[in-house]
Amino acid sequence: MALPREAVGIPMVRRILGDSLAFRGVTRSCVSDILLAVTEACTNAVRHGGPDNRYEVEAAIGPDRCDVRITDRGRGLVRVPDHYPPNDIENGRGILIMQSVVDEISFDIAPGRGTTVHLRKRLRRHDGPAPARPRELAAV
Repeated sequence: MALPREAVGIPMVRRILGDSLAFRGVTRSCVSDILLAVTEACTNAVRHGGPDNRYEVEAAIGPDRCDVRITDRGRGLVRVPDHYPPNDIENGRGILIMQSVVDEISFDIAPGRGTTVHLRKRLRRHDGPAPARPRELAAV
């Protein structure tokens, strides 16, 4: 999806992706984790993705994982933070929040040309495989 660089598009991304995951039987907590990470990445694209007036979201839902890419045409991420900012700072937690709820996160950074955030999460489903039963030893 190509979206205007305005916050109004973020709920649409959440709705489409959330409905798609739920339709495929993904657990509510897994969907929530993915949507939180995607919301943070989209918010960063809206805030920092200039001068272009749009950003892109691409999602692929496979049998066992979800991959989402959010691409903007901004200045490019300077560095990935390694700790949360002090409590009196309002911004700067998004990347760390994303890291805490997805299995993998990576960045393709082109200074002056933009950033792509790649989020990957293993899917937990309601109708997943039954847990393995412990094997019983045969009596001799």
